[in-house]
Formats: sequence, C-alpha cells, structure tokens
Amino acid sequence: MIRRAPERALLHSVVREHLETFLSEVRLRGDGAGLPSFVERELREFLTCGTMARGFARFRCGGCRREILVAFSCKGRGFCPSCCGRRMCELAAHLVDGVFEDVPVRQWVLTLPHRLRYRLAYDHRLCRAVLGVFARALGSFYRRRARAEGVEGRGGAVTAIQRCGSALNTNIHFHTLAAEGVFAGGIDSPLRFVPAWAPPSDVEVARLLASVRRRIVRLVRRHGIELEGEGGDGEAMDPLFAEHPALAQIQGATVIGRIATGPRAGRWVVRVGRDPRSEVVISRGRRQAHQQGFDLHADTAVGQGDRRRLERLCRYVLRPPLAGDALESTADGKLLLRLRRPWRDGTRAIRFEPSELLERLAAMIPRPRANQLIYHGAYAPRGVKHERAWCAPPPSSADEPETVPAQRPPGTTLPPEPSRRANPDEAAASGGAVGSR
Repeated sequence: MIRRAPERALLHSVVREHLETFLSEVRLRGDGAGLPSFVERELREFLTCGTMARGFARFRCGGCRREILVAFSCKGRGFCPSCCGRRMCELAAHLVDGVFEDVPVRQWVLTLPHRLRYRLAYDHRLCRAVLGVFARALGSFYRRRARAEGVEGRGGAVTAIQRCGSALNTNIHFHTLAAEGVFAGGIDSPLRFVPAWAPPSDVEVARLLASVRRRIVRLVRRHGIELEGEGGDGEAMDPLFAEHPALAQIQGATVIGRIATGPRAGRWVVRVGRDPRSEVVISRGRRQAHQQGFDLHADTAVGQGDRRRLERLCRYVLRPPLAGDALESTADGKLLLRLRRPWRDGTRAIRFEPSELLERLAAMIPRPRANQLIYHGAYAPRGVKHERAWCAPPPSSADEPETVPAQRPPGTTLPPEPSRRANPDEAAASGGAVGSR
C-alpha cells in the first residue's frame, strides 16, 4: 500500500510548526479576541488530513483479496490541496455529465473593486445579492439575443465563487459558465436547446459590464458602501469587524496586498522579479471590458460536444487556491510561492514569512454553510431542466421489463472512469489549468 504521506508536505510542516505562534499573536493583536472558531477549526483539522491515527477505511478486493487502507480526510473547504482537489474532480465530472451535457459553454469572469471585495469575503448574503445582479443581467443578455432571432427561451449558468487571486490575496470574483444559447419549450412541448448564432462582440461585453456595474453600485449603496466616491464607508456597519476584529484586520490587509501580523506588519508583500520601472498597462483584450474597478472577460468558450475540454474548463474554475507544488522553501526559512504566469511588472514569485502565509490561509476559509457553487436560470433548482425532469411521465413498465440493479460485493468500489484522473492530488497539483482560449 502506498499512502501520500501528507505530513511530509511543505504546507503541512509550515502549519504544524507555526500555527500556535500565529494564533497567539492574533489574540494579542485582537485584545484577546482570536480568529473565528470555524477558521481555527479548519486550520487545526488540516493537520489531521490523511493521517492514519485519526481514522481510516478498509477496502478489500473480492477477487484477489488485496486490502488497502485509506485515511480519512479533513474535508476542508478553504485551502487543503487534497480535499479541494478531490472536490474539484467530483464537481467537474458532475457538471459535464449531469448539468451541461453537450451544449456549448462560455466562461464569463467578473472581477470587482477592492472596496467591495473586503465586504463580500465575509458577508455571504451580500455576495449572493451581487452575484444575483450579474446572473440576471447575463440571463437577460442571452434572452434578448434569442428573441432577436424569434426564439423565446431561458438561459442557464453555473457560477464558482473564487475567494483569492494568484498571490493568495483576498479577491472575490465570479467564474460563470453559461450555456451559449437558450432552452426553448416548456412542460407541454419538447425542451430543446437553441445555440447562439454568434459569439458576443466586444461592444456587447462592454454594454453588459456597464449595466452590471450600474446595478451593483445601486445595490451596495443601500448597504452603506459607496463605490463612486471617496466617502460612504465610514458610517456603514462592518459585520466582520463587529464580530471578529482580528480576522477583519487580516482580511483587509490581504485585499490590498499588505501584511497584518508578524515583524513586517503593515508592509507590502515581497515580490520576486518585479521591475519598479515597468509601466502599468491595462490590457483591453478581445471580449474584455474594464470600467472603474469592474472587469468582465468572456473570451473563453468550449464548443458543443467537446466534453474533454469542457471538463478541463470546469476544473479550472473549481481549482484549489493553492497547488500542491507551488510552495518552495528558501535557505533563510522563507517561503516562495511560484506564480503560474508572471505578472505584467515581471513578478514571478511571492516571498512569505511563515506567519504571513498563515494569514493568507486564514483569510481564504469561507464561512460555514456558504455555498461556493451557485446554479442560475434553467440549471437552478426550480429551472426548466429540473421541472421537466420532475414532470416527465415515468417509462411504461409494459414496454421494458423490470431490471434489478446489480449488487456490488461488500468492501468493493467502482473503478474510476478511464478518461479522468483517479488521483485528486495530481489534479490539485496541476491546478486544473485549461488550454488556450
């Protein structure tokens, strides 16, 4: 039997050796109030992931009688490469086989201003409201295009809420996979998918972003957040600071790329390879629009029937925040986070102190019972796809003989599909990267 030995990984050793020191410093800076219980619990349970001493399951082959032991996982939702990688593989397979099937899919990525990222990182209700504005605008965009071709229907989409950027900074943004077309028909008529006649143009993407931005600005203003001026946030209630002031300091620092704890508190993170003389240039690529902190990108699409590339795209939007092989240790005890792609200023890596890395891990842990995968339109729980599944008549028993599903012997498991990776740790290490756009 070969086990993955998580205790030998660099991330595991960093958390194991520096967690108590980090938690003690957070309590001192928060006047005795430490991190929220759900954050501290996930950090501690990460150390038990894949450890035989915390329990395991025993599997035996009915043919050759070979036995294997599989250690229990921590089931973390924030940063555990193994658990997040396994969840990525399972959800990607579900989206390809049970949701999108063979329809063409386009990815829409909405990035939000820094002032809004901090509030959405903890206020999940407001995050869902902002996402709802974007999802409704996107659904209306596809309905209008279909109506112009004489088709009445409804679109469908799935959104993965990503909580951090490539430097592990708090960056709430939405990866929405939308069916490139509409579902026409109802309960009394056959349900059919009508694909879009052409991809969206640059002008349409820009108009959609302007509409989304205008609606989001009105929405968050009712919550005391002003995005069009310098003021407005002073009198607004900050639920995160009111409940957990220590986490609020860490979350606010990670949004703007600063350090909140340790000897370098208040300073910027260290970028490796950055050229201070380089000019900042905002790219205006194809099917991309940028307006006052809001950015919308829609140039990634998968054609109808290309299930392999669709699964790669699904893995990309569901990827873990930290790949298994992204961290390196330096000779002076620092940690180096290698970036998959260099930044425009030449930065190719971020250097952290151990306590600084623990800050980033604590900030990316979502609140309990806060869904990170949201279904919209036809794919929603009450969408037309689900209504047709519930209202469809059952197959006639006279036409087909009743079949009894085969029973698997106890202690056996179904083999993985040959087209998918059986090891989620390898998928987590790869980051679920998608090919060319």
